[in-house]
Amino acid sequence: MMKDEDQFGNKISTYLDRSAASIKPGTAYRLQLARQEALARLGDPVRIGELQLAGAHAHGGSGNGPTGRGFRLTTRIWLGVLLIVVAGLAFKQWQDYQYQQLRDLEETDAAILSSDLPIDAYVDRGFQNWLKRAVDD
Repeated sequence: MMKDEDQFGNKISTYLDRSAASIKPGTAYRLQLARQEALARLGDPVRIGELQLAGAHAHGGSGNGPTGRGFRLTTRIWLGVLLIVVAGLAFKQWQDYQYQQLRDLEETDAAILSSDLPIDAYVDRGFQNWLKRAVDD
């Protein structure tokens, strides 16, 4: 394998040397300047301490520390997650309360329909007063 790779590298090098000999002097000079600029940039890399969102304040030096924009962004995300969880739990609690009321109504309806008492008795004021007195005693 190494022999094939060496042959391939030698062929490419030969082709590149032939092509470089046919480049115009102005183009060669511009390529040389571009190479020097690229090498200068390579020697001085830009380090980014933390990930930042692109926006109006993405390049600012102040406000990116532990109490700056990064901390506020993290806090906002966690507050949003907490808000969603609390809303979900509140909805579940409300839904359970609604189902409990529905079950109570179903039980009351089933008791009324299965009793021997006529429905007119439930509408009668005298019967309602009697029920209230029976409960109070």
